[in-house]
Amino acid sequence: MAYRVVIVGGGAAGMQTALELKSRGIEPIIVERDIELGGKARGWHKLFPSFTPAGDIMQPIAQRVKDEHIRCFYGQEVIGIASDGVTLRSEERIPADAVVVATGFTLFDAHRKQEYGYGLYDNVITSVDLERMMNGGRVTLTDGSEPKRIAILHCVGSRDEKVGQKHCSKVCCITGVKQAIELKQMFPTADVFNFYMDIRMFGPGYEELYREAQEKYNVHFVRGRISEAAETINKRIQIKAEDTLTGRPLRMTVDMLVLLVGMSANYDNPTLAASAGLPLAPNGYFKANDSFLGVVRSQQEGIFFAGTVTAPKSLADTLAEASLTASAVDQYLKNKYNAK
Repeated sequence: MAYRVVIVGGGAAGMQTALELKSRGIEPIIVERDIELGGKARGWHKLFPSFTPAGDIMQPIAQRVKDEHIRCFYGQEVIGIASDGVTLRSEERIPADAVVVATGFTLFDAHRKQEYGYGLYDNVITSVDLERMMNGGRVTLTDGSEPKRIAILHCVGSRDEKVGQKHCSKVCCITGVKQAIELKQMFPTADVFNFYMDIRMFGPGYEELYREAQEKYNVHFVRGRISEAAETINKRIQIKAEDTLTGRPLRMTVDMLVLLVGMSANYDNPTLAASAGLPLAPNGYFKANDSFLGVVRSQQEGIFFAGTVTAPKSLADTLAEASLTASAVDQYLKNKYNAK
């Protein structure tokens, strides 16, 4: 008997879970809202801490999905999930023996932090905008000139009760370090400042990269959150902050302000969770069955999780968790049908 598993989401977690299931003789079906696979990692430039081009990781995975002839539904939105299948917005139902939710996360909307002027001032950009520029091979100001002084602000949409984002997005600190190094490689004489609340270097090689940013590239790290940004008459950005290590106020003019936007739970999580009777965590992510031995299981038999649908994670952690999800699904199906 060929078991069928529907995977909701065709990003890194969804694709890797599908490949792992296929290797176990299980038929995976991917339902992706976008018109192609890959998720947000598809648009990234290089990955921390190794500076591996994102395409070198994501493209082979997507190609393997194609080579394995894994069935994919593109441009389809799932509005209901259950242990025996999913319902699409078109009201079509795809039956299955189990379901994996791998819908990922939503990037925090920097427009919500009006004090930083995103969308108002030309040279205030997000970390995602910067990655797009790097992918295009050119980072410039809006007038086409090269930035000589750049500020990177951490925790935009993370650890911020004012916007209802109390959680840490986990990957922002190392992303800020990676991008600061990339900017110094592009513009060796530029001054690059990282404004942070706390530096959280939790992963392998992360602390070493943080030290390298300071010692080799002379990236400046300032402990303090920027309180306000304003545009000057010549299109530069004046920022106000406090250096919390010295307790002194700080005012600085920069050419470019980069906002490190965090991860938010998807807006449709409540709808999907309600359709399956699943609980959400206080931060809006899906709540895993157990924090230790049940991290990829939901509280409903036959529904599983993979990737950042339950919490912010790095790409490496996401891919590793996909293998764990596939193993849990495989074991569930064996137990379910052997019991009959």
